[in-house]
Amino acid sequence: MSIPEVFRRIRGRVVVALIIIPAAFSSGQDSRASMTGSERAERLRTVEQMQKIDAHAHVLAMKPEQRKPFIAFLEGHNLRWLDICTGGVAWDRLQSKMDLARGLSRENPERVAWAPSFNLSNWGSPSWQADALSTISTSFTQGAVAVKVWKEIGMTLRDKDGRFVMIDDARFAPLLEAIARSGHPLVAHLGEPRNCWLPLAEMTTQSDRNYFQSHPQYHAFLHPEIPAYEKQIEARDHVLERHPGLRVVGCHLGSLEYDVDELARRLDRYPNFAVDLAARLVHLQIQRRDKVRAFLIKYQDRILYATDLEVGNDQGESPANLDRTLSVLEERYRQDEAWLSTDAQVEVPRARTGFKSQGVALPLPVLQKIFRENARRWYGLR
Repeated sequence: MSIPEVFRRIRGRVVVALIIIPAAFSSGQDSRASMTGSERAERLRTVEQMQKIDAHAHVLAMKPEQRKPFIAFLEGHNLRWLDICTGGVAWDRLQSKMDLARGLSRENPERVAWAPSFNLSNWGSPSWQADALSTISTSFTQGAVAVKVWKEIGMTLRDKDGRFVMIDDARFAPLLEAIARSGHPLVAHLGEPRNCWLPLAEMTTQSDRNYFQSHPQYHAFLHPEIPAYEKQIEARDHVLERHPGLRVVGCHLGSLEYDVDELARRLDRYPNFAVDLAARLVHLQIQRRDKVRAFLIKYQDRILYATDLEVGNDQGESPANLDRTLSVLEERYRQDEAWLSTDAQVEVPRARTGFKSQGVALPLPVLQKIFRENARRWYGLR
């Protein structure tokens, strides 16, 4: 049996996009091939041509001369980015990210939307709440489509007495109510994957091992003082309960990535809750395929495609080689598209070296919702 090749066009050049291994070659998963090679290729062409939104990405730094080729990349792949700004405890750096995001969105509104966060470096000061509310209000008048809260709430932010500050703290309530009144959603990265509370050797994915090995300050297993995983989820759930008028998009599968049944229970319980796939698709790829596929179809209106991909770095340095960065983005998009839209065996090195996961071959109407329509609806994007 020949192995079909899918081709794509990058800035005028046609190159090999992905080697699709027929599902019949699967080991340890469903080996029944329901799509032919030509059907897979046609489905991938359809998805490539589809207007798509990456509902969670980051432009951390970019030189002025890199803006045009970056936007050209998005245009060439029918993509729009929601550039999410994080890191309230590093207020100066956060402001720089917000300035860049605001400018990109203003210059290219059809390709870039943006979401701010707010200052936490002045936490506990008399002006903290007023300053945060001002940032939120001003950002909305400048075109922001959401507000982000990050894992620093719950994992690093503390009161003067040393207690960790959780998102269900009453001091956040006025901000959450203001966001609800605005009609915009809260983008919530609260807690971390459950792997964060495990030793590196016991983590279920290589991507989590890599991240927490590189960022030991967030590896809760090494810091027993950090509130437990269950406390992080509980605090987020309290927000959903106490603010039913607030729409919340839970980043990274709502930090319930390890079990679609557990996530389904939250989606059933909280109609104001949706989740994005950013950096957690791998956790779906290591769960049982039929179970994950049924979950994605059942909750097709509550799942937003997202990657957590970055341009630049958090030290404010632009990519030295933008073409290389865009190639990384390119590869991730093609892998995700193949897994979501076909039944091909897709290599998933983020799980472990040599691991392959059979794609879930979602129906085209479901793909349209996950790749575009849900982000338009939850974020009010045109």
